[in-house]
Amino acid sequence: MKNKYYILFAFLIVLTTSCSSTQITSSWRDPDKQIHAGDWKKVLVVALLRNETNRRRAEDEMVKYLHGKGITSYSYLGENFNPKNEEALRNKIKDEGFDAAITMRLIDVEKEKVYTPEQHYMYPMYYRNYSHYYYRSWSYYSTPGYYTITKKFIIETVIYSIPDDQIIWSGITETYDPAGVEKLTDEIAHAIHKKMLEEGFIEKK
Repeated sequence: MKNKYYILFAFLIVLTTSCSSTQITSSWRDPDKQIHAGDWKKVLVVALLRNETNRRRAEDEMVKYLHGKGITSYSYLGENFNPKNEEALRNKIKDEGFDAAITMRLIDVEKEKVYTPEQHYMYPMYYRNYSHYYYRSWSYYSTPGYYTITKKFIIETVIYSIPDDQIIWSGITETYDPAGVEKLTDEIAHAIHKKMLEEGFIEKK
């Protein structure tokens, strides 16, 4: 019986941790803009991450959601292009027909030490007859308390209209303990897409 309770407890932990850990804490949209299907043909995707490997993984993951319309910055700009030259960058993406640019920037990573208190569990003893049933006794077992370190990734996602040369949507997301860059990007993309639909920023099909 005790083993069954341990298995159930472990299953609940896995079930809880497998759920999405990303939430949008704030967002803004241009009230005069709505994205219609087919509006965008060419979108530049930029992940502003210090680690080059993580940057490429994040951009590759973001491109998946653009159905062939997205182009990663690492493949487009190349090593010889100076990304700090704002005017050159603006002219380049305008001249080459980009409709929009999506940027993802890591704002901060916050660590928090969380204590999970000792847990006590109770279950009835097996009863053989009516007297055992009526005067049933209860057994207890417990798991000790423990500390865990959680990491909260705060990400800013901004969408620019290249022809208008202005921001049309921005949002801040918080993600707890993501299982890798791909999982982090996947959760953010889902959360942002859902939010945009709710706001009416993306036309519902």
